[in-house]
Amino acid sequence: MWIRFAIALLPIVWLIISLGVMRMPAARACVIGLILTMVLAVFSFKLPVLDTASGALEGIIMGIWPIMFVIVMALFAYNVTTESGGMKTIQDMLATISTDKRIIVLIIAWGFGGFLESIAGFGTAVAIAAGILIAFGLDPIRASVISLIANTTATAFGAIGLPVLTLAEVTGLHQEKLSFIVTLQLSILVILVPFILVILTEGSIKAIKGVGFITLMSGLGMAIPQVIAAKFVGAELPAIVGSLCSIAITVLLTRWHDDEEEPDVLRPNAKEMLKACSPFILVFIFVIFASSLVPAVNDVLNKVTTNLVVYTGKNPNTLSISWLSSPGTLIFVATLIGGTIQGVSLKKMMQILGQSIKSVWKTTITVCAIVGLAKVMVYAGMTNALAVALVGLLGPVYPLFAPLIGALGTFLTGSATSANVLFGNLQYTAATDLGVSKYWVVASNMTGATAGMLSPQNIAVATGSINREGDEGEILKETVKWGGLYLIVCCVFLYIVGLVAGMI
Repeated sequence: MWIRFAIALLPIVWLIISLGVMRMPAARACVIGLILTMVLAVFSFKLPVLDTASGALEGIIMGIWPIMFVIVMALFAYNVTTESGGMKTIQDMLATISTDKRIIVLIIAWGFGGFLESIAGFGTAVAIAAGILIAFGLDPIRASVISLIANTTATAFGAIGLPVLTLAEVTGLHQEKLSFIVTLQLSILVILVPFILVILTEGSIKAIKGVGFITLMSGLGMAIPQVIAAKFVGAELPAIVGSLCSIAITVLLTRWHDDEEEPDVLRPNAKEMLKACSPFILVFIFVIFASSLVPAVNDVLNKVTTNLVVYTGKNPNTLSISWLSSPGTLIFVATLIGGTIQGVSLKKMMQILGQSIKSVWKTTITVCAIVGLAKVMVYAGMTNALAVALVGLLGPVYPLFAPLIGALGTFLTGSATSANVLFGNLQYTAATDLGVSKYWVVASNMTGATAGMLSPQNIAVATGSINREGDEGEILKETVKWGGLYLIVCCVFLYIVGLVAGMI
């Protein structure tokens, strides 16, 4: 058992060394990792060459659809709104609300950052939020740390729910139920993080004084709507609904919070705001109508589906490509309509789409390679070998460490989606072997994977956005401290709740 475990562990060890120690570009490291995994699958786990190749191909196709398709369309929506000036209008609106830096952090880094993550992902929330906070007078390093820590819980449902949708896809679990459990698991963290952000703003726990109630409500305003949206809609809307409700509640409560200064930015009028937000409003509407809440529309859209069987071995997975109901398709149509409302020509939007595709070519290689790697590991039995050994080593306390495995995936790949692809099936198999709730343990992978503030790649996004390349170590020193607390709370909370609820 332990020899198989050691061999199955080699691709993960390679990713840790290549990404964490050698600092090799992710695309190159993951491609080498895929090749290494295929070689091990053929020679050590005796998976036939054709089955190994077709398993990798299945993963590559999954990497393109729906993962990269959604990422590209989310970036397309963001870039069109930026080109039209709509994003600047949204930023100006938020800047008129308060001059108290603690409130600004809650609105910009937590609320607006969560919104950007929900519709774009891909580091957008960190880069944009950090830039705005610096404009409000925060130290660049502190602004980056705050933005990284704020960009945690929302990543579970970032890019219109892509990480959870992908986790459900690779494990075969029902995405609505999985989404609901993820929001329940994240609830304590969603409430805790705003307090951490306020403390970081002024560097002292005393910073909570005077804004404690607003901070609490800012967290609850995101947590409760997320749970409701996940329960009744699924993975696509929790982060969008939660972030917008958090912003609205924070702004409303700020009216009773005294400011010493008046903001020097003109408040956009309602017409300008509706125009600026039109793509995202349409995404919201389209996702609702395409969901199971409107069965008539949902059934029609899901009829336009292509089913593929790519893997040539035993027990192949059927890939279902839903052309019309895919979040990527909904974002694309909403952006075309919203961009037209904003005055962007169709020609210009197609140019922006082309630029968006070009900007993520390295990410495309990384994602396709990591999904291919994960698929080969599953079909070869490597994932099962890891799960059996870990369950044998940790026994009934395995669920306590399940979130750390998800966090490791994000550390390696910089992506919660990739972390789910890499370790989702391992968690599923471990839960099966232990006889505990598959949904609870698999969801724990997603919850742990939200600790993206520890990923070197995400930190690099932060330093790049503030032109402070070379300061990664200083930022990492801060994020490790808070990231450690984040994961301890995550592991202990999920384990205790899981025991009490009879999940583990």
